[in-house]
Amino acid sequence: MGGDADEMKAFRELQSHLGPRWALADGDGPEPRDILVVPSLSFEGIDNIAIDGVIHYEERMLFALNLLRHPRARLVYVTSAPIHPAAVDYMLSLVSGIPNEHMRRRLTVLPLFDSSLVPLSEKILRRPRVIERLRSLIRPECGMMTCFTVSKLERRLAVALGIPLYGVDPELQWLGTKSGSRWAFRKAGVPLLPGAEDLKTKAELVEAIDGLWQETENLERVVVKHNTGFSGHGNAIFDLKALREVAPGNGTSRESREQAVADALPSMRFVDGRQTWSTFLERLEREGGIVEAFLEDPDKRAPSCQLRISPTGSLDAISTHDQLVEGVDGQIYAGCRFPADAAYRMVIQEDALRVAEVLQAKGAVGRLAVDFLCLQSDDGAWRQYAIETNLRLGGTTHPMMLLRMMTDGRYDPATGLYLTPRGEPQFYVATDSMQSESYRGLLVEDLLDIAAVDGLHYQAWSESGVLFHFTGALSEFGKLGITAVGKSPAEADAWFGQTAQVLDRETKR
Repeated sequence: MGGDADEMKAFRELQSHLGPRWALADGDGPEPRDILVVPSLSFEGIDNIAIDGVIHYEERMLFALNLLRHPRARLVYVTSAPIHPAAVDYMLSLVSGIPNEHMRRRLTVLPLFDSSLVPLSEKILRRPRVIERLRSLIRPECGMMTCFTVSKLERRLAVALGIPLYGVDPELQWLGTKSGSRWAFRKAGVPLLPGAEDLKTKAELVEAIDGLWQETENLERVVVKHNTGFSGHGNAIFDLKALREVAPGNGTSRESREQAVADALPSMRFVDGRQTWSTFLERLEREGGIVEAFLEDPDKRAPSCQLRISPTGSLDAISTHDQLVEGVDGQIYAGCRFPADAAYRMVIQEDALRVAEVLQAKGAVGRLAVDFLCLQSDDGAWRQYAIETNLRLGGTTHPMMLLRMMTDGRYDPATGLYLTPRGEPQFYVATDSMQSESYRGLLVEDLLDIAAVDGLHYQAWSESGVLFHFTGALSEFGKLGITAVGKSPAEADAWFGQTAQVLDRETKR
């Protein structure tokens, strides 16, 4: 216990310096500033997640290279696997106003050459010489660490390095779980789906499903979610239609109905195809979970609002998106479209800000996102339901940050639009999952060459084109990320479609 208490005390002392360090990192002024980027995927179950090239998601934070636009900034970017130098040069080329060579001198990219599915922070903590090297690169009097997500591993690393950490305190992680999200939604007074949380046993799950079945008219399916599922891979769909003979109102006793539910649980459809009922239940018992009504409307939308709670006390909405989903009943995040539909984007932004105020009152700091489901009524009006909060960076973070990196524009919270310095709106469609077997074997140099020859690269003069990211997975998995930008939604869609057509043509065998 002494070690934990000492770590907590040291961490609290470091965090007392976070406000001015955070303000300095992206601010003006002559002061030096050092930023350590540790894009660790510190998630429960990351060692067994079924996402091709997931280790390369550590590239999502390359937008942090934009901090090098300040000539006194130094940045250290740690990764599990090496990032191709051409990918780094490409990202630096998006930063305007500073020569690449000048930024290169102030940038250290430190790969550990360890692609095992273990959180990056844990890998660093296992390597004392790496910690010593990081200490030599980051000046403690002006240093700060920023991460993809924050867990006790990142807290331990911050203490080991003696620098504050930008992100939510690990002691508040429960606020970002599925159960914690539902608590915050109720506290904020925003609409949420019928359901139940804090479920940790099979009996509690059965009782919750049965209660939801009785209370919700025409309920056909429910979604069961682990508290800390990542990208939909902790979700499962339970079909009640197959149990219609014991449905509420059919004269069946509660005991018989609950037994039927219990017997049918192993037949749930798991989003992760490698999951089984026994493995799903084991994790539910370990970390808890929720059950929610499944919305059957095939035209439902999945928007999200991104926010930032600063260490200096400000709370800002920074974007809204319509998320693109795929997989088992649309449970897997596949990309996003900016901005969210005008019919509801300001409503979800208002609800998300109310949720963020609850989190801020609890002491949360950092970037977060509140996800919603929206349904359109017969009269054309939209109804929104908050479904989860992510107290971390996510798939919608880096497309917006890359656009800011390129254009130096701003998000207008009054309209929900992104405006260039000339005040003109821009729109985009983004994905980390543009994938084809024919893309396997492409090197980053090949991708950038194809894009140059076919005129795909983003052009400042036209304020449109394509930004490439997540290129580490390209050669091995035939998978990459793109953000297609246009001055209208239609132009963004056209760039997206053209990119797929060009890559398919150029890699046709």
